Amino acid sequence: MRLSTETPGAGLAGATQAPRATAQDRRQWQERFEAFRARGLSIDMTRGKPCAEQLALSDALLDLPGRGDFLTEDGGDARNYYGGPLGLPEARRLFCTMLDATPEQVAVGNNSSLALMHDMLAFAVLHGVPGGAQPWSRETDRFLCPVPGYDRHFALCEAFGLEMVPVPMTGRGPDMDAVEALARDPRVKGMWCVPLYSNPTGETYAPDVVERLARMQTGAPDFRLFWDKAYAVHHLTEQAEGVPSILALSAQAGHADRPLVFGSTSKITFAGAGLGLLAASRANLDWYAGHAGVRSIGPDKLNQLRHVRLLRDHAGLLVHMQAQRAILAPKFAIVQSALERHLDGRGVATWTRPRGGYFVSLQVRNGCARRVVALARQLGIVLVPAGKTHPQGHDPRDSTLRLAPSFPDPADLATAMEGICLGILLACTEEPLP
Repeated sequence: MRLSTETPGAGLAGATQAPRATAQDRRQWQERFEAFRARGLSIDMTRGKPCAEQLALSDALLDLPGRGDFLTEDGGDARNYYGGPLGLPEARRLFCTMLDATPEQVAVGNNSSLALMHDMLAFAVLHGVPGGAQPWSRETDRFLCPVPGYDRHFALCEAFGLEMVPVPMTGRGPDMDAVEALARDPRVKGMWCVPLYSNPTGETYAPDVVERLARMQTGAPDFRLFWDKAYAVHHLTEQAEGVPSILALSAQAGHADRPLVFGSTSKITFAGAGLGLLAASRANLDWYAGHAGVRSIGPDKLNQLRHVRLLRDHAGLLVHMQAQRAILAPKFAIVQSALERHLDGRGVATWTRPRGGYFVSLQVRNGCARRVVALARQLGIVLVPAGKTHPQGHDPRDSTLRLAPSFPDPADLATAMEGICLGILLACTEEPLP
């Protein structure tokens, strides 16, 4: 597996201003660092995991659908072999708005959208996709990867031998001039996209970016957009952001089979016991159902039924997510407050201020991200390894960090942020600690 270097630079520019720190500043930071280290902390900020309070919002699922409540809206027995690979009609209807699709375009699977992405790649590599001449395994295949991006997307590419071609994010989505130029290569088979509150930058694709992705010319007739709406209803403010329907725009442009839209309830209900979601064209859904039907008789219909009972409809889903926001938004405020208080004006870091999603992207001085992670670990604060936001774990600038505020309680989060900021100040000024 190799990482393509044919695109312009990957990732956002690091904080390259000359840091301003006096010898007295440095001594004070070192003293605070030693005092922090003596506290013996253990705070995990590696992943965007829901906290216990968020999970508790869905505890009613533990009693649903309830003894005797196992019949679907059309009278089927959800305990039995029933329904097929596309899921219950009521579950498909519940989540279609979240995916900017019609119920007929939606399939509801088991607990993980990542598993659905894995299956889509596996089916494409083994069998090919509608509109393609042969299985992807018979060709030299490339995938466009916006960076900074989601490490699990990159891991899937590595697992299936897909060469990753990085394209930079711009603050309003991927650099479309670069994307359109690269997509003309017939070896480029697909592209990862997190269009709403991207992981980790938190940016939302601008409407013109979505339109260009839908209508652009591609060298491969079987090109696919892997459109991961992981944070479709995960707003942190009253002003919810959104993106145009990639399914509708692609169909209008004559590329109805281009998008595969993914979602899940992993950060809505129970992270490990939710539902995975897929929306796609009729041809793509038939293709998926044909291969998925060989793999399994069908997904867990009882779990689909309990989610329908809990959330009821799209309006009920939004009410549920307002309760999620009430827990999450104050944590993101803690992160922003700490960064501003400790780092603003120092010339050592810049950061995003997301309006939704699960992450804050932090750019430190070039060459310092790995050192920050190592210093944080000395304080008992575990961050995702530097480089994970780039294909093969290689951030060429060693400048990108991803902060995940959701899991720690507010007091621990405030403590962790103070330690992280201290690590940034030390790593980005003069010589690092031995």
